[in-house]
Amino acid sequence: MSNRFKAKFNIKKGDDVVVITGDDKDLNKPRKVLEVLVDKAKVVVEGVAIATKHTKPTAQNTGGGIIKVEAPIAISNVMLWDAKAKSGTKVKRTRENGKLVRVSKKSGSAIK
Repeated sequence: MSNRFKAKFNIKKGDDVVVITGDDKDLNKPRKVLEVLVDKAKVVVEGVAIATKHTKPTAQNTGGGIIKVEAPIAISNVMLWDAKAKSGTKVKRTRENGKLVRVSKKSGSAIK
């Protein structure tokens, strides 16, 4: 992505999302966002895109070994979960009391 403008995404850390494409696609199972990588347009989602990482022995992990880690996926492959509608939803932003609020397009309720 270009460095000129910072991208604005409707998904934040801690949100519930559904994976809409890829190997871990499940439109009915909400998962938690662990991290948003804005400059790469990727998100790390709990239990999605599990990769194996080989680690050397360190002071904290004396044995080393193989660890399973969540890898980042494209932010376009996830959709925000609407608990009221019990499905994925698109998001619009509206101003309420001078603050931008994310609002679900399906149910019309504010997303916290």
